[in-house]
This record gives sequence, structure tokens and C-alpha cells, in this order.
Amino acid sequence: MSTKRNNLPANLEWFKATASSGSGGCLEVAFLEDGSVALRDNEDLSNPPFVMTRHVWACFIDGARKGEFDIPG
Repeated sequence: MSTKRNNLPANLEWFKATASSGSGGCLEVAFLEDGSVALRDNEDLSNPPFVMTRHVWACFIDGARKGEFDIPG
């Protein structure tokens, strides 16, 4: 039986972008059994992950793919 941290299973498989450096500085994503998605900053694992529904995640990914969250300038 896995121990839970912040109400999430301790054995979650976290993924990060291949563009992330090996020294941290990236966001990590885990897909939960109930279909929701957890997001965490690997620079400070003491902060609890942000958990969202699959629909919210899909809307965010759609906007990111379309450039809607690109940094201005």
C-alpha cells in the first residue's frame, strides 16, 4: 500500500518536458487514476501539487499549443 502525500499516492509517475534541464527548473505532470491531472514545480517539492480535472488540463494544453500563453514581447 502506498503512502499518500497531500492526498495523492506517493507512487505517482511524474513527467517533465524534454526541454527541462537536469538541475530542476521545470513543471512536472502526473496522471491520476480518476482521470485528473496533478502539476508540481520540481524546484520546491514542499509545495503541494495543483490538481485539476482532465477537462481543465485539455483546455490548457489546447491553449498552449495555440500559443495563447506565450510570453509577450
